[in-house]
Amino acid sequence: MEDVVVLIVGAGPAGLAVLACLSQLSIPYLIVERADCSASLWRRRAYDRIKLHLAKEFCALPHMPYPNGTPTYVPKKEFVEYLDYYAEHFGVEPRYYISVESAAYDDGARRWVVDARHTTASTKVQLMARFLIVATGENAVGVLPEVPGKESFPGETVHSSTYRSGGAYAGKRVLVVGCGNSGMEIAYDLANHGADTSIVVRSPVHIMTKGLMRLGMTLVQHVPVTIADFLIVTVANFTFGDLSRHGIVRPKTGPLLLKAKTGRSSVIDVGTTGLIKKGIIKVFGEISNIIGSKVEFEGQKERYFDAIVFATGNKTSVNSWLKDENCMMNSDGLPNKDYPNHWKDENGLYCAGFARRGLASIFMDAKNIADDIVSTIESS
Repeated sequence: MEDVVVLIVGAGPAGLAVLACLSQLSIPYLIVERADCSASLWRRRAYDRIKLHLAKEFCALPHMPYPNGTPTYVPKKEFVEYLDYYAEHFGVEPRYYISVESAAYDDGARRWVVDARHTTASTKVQLMARFLIVATGENAVGVLPEVPGKESFPGETVHSSTYRSGGAYAGKRVLVVGCGNSGMEIAYDLANHGADTSIVVRSPVHIMTKGLMRLGMTLVQHVPVTIADFLIVTVANFTFGDLSRHGIVRPKTGPLLLKAKTGRSSVIDVGTTGLIKKGIIKVFGEISNIIGSKVEFEGQKERYFDAIVFATGNKTSVNSWLKDENCMMNSDGLPNKDYPNHWKDENGLYCAGFARRGLASIFMDAKNIADDIVSTIESS
């Protein structure tokens, strides 16, 4: 059984950020990753046209800004290149193909005992660590909702995590379920590739421009969040007009406060709203039933489709392997403690990238965790 000081589980942006902060403080660590590469979600589960929805000044990892010339809203390709350079710069060497199956604290040994499996060699791996950092991310597993009659649908059904481009759907009738950033952008991509596109909008949502969100995040550093929200919502209403006639209504809580309270993000419009207003993308309410190719919606509406894309979110996988008597995570695999105190638990247990606040919170998580580990070591 290998004994390490710090074990980081997950080599996505959060794991890399923590590792960089630890290396700056000369703290030894081991990082394990179940995939065969770092940032596998971005490389393999992100659609082609995706960009970071926030400006790059809010999305850099610790100790390294984006290179000069990087677009304000970083495309997928450039973001992956940034992560690769980041990993190279800090000498990141994850142990790949290591899938953690169980992690529990041993009071006698005062260590975390981790049982894992090498997925290609089919061998068991056992590790002990004084500090355990969970960095597997909020979006490890795609969520597919229970929809009456879904199994009767004869066409293609995919989760947004496996969607790449609308090119394969040209001329087909495609329904996108979910009106978050992924759903709205996938609907736009499908329509631009010639698909007859519809989208299910089940709940109120803030539609914003990238510029407005950048303005809001800048304003909130100087004025109360309610004032920042009022200003950007006023401009957004002027920009997009009344969308309620198209089946889209705003939440009563402002976009920045809503994100802070619930983790729900605003939708950054990439052109979808314009296509909805023109009738090119049709909006439907909740699905009530699926009968073969026919989808029935609330309000006694129905339509036939060839494919359905479920942009219905993701969830964490932490609760499947973390055995924590203090229950750092709730039943949804997210921290029980509210931001900004979510990142630390008892017995040297930490989590990075679970605040539902994107890369900006990863930056703070990584610094807080590294500083706390140094403080603990120095005081022991």
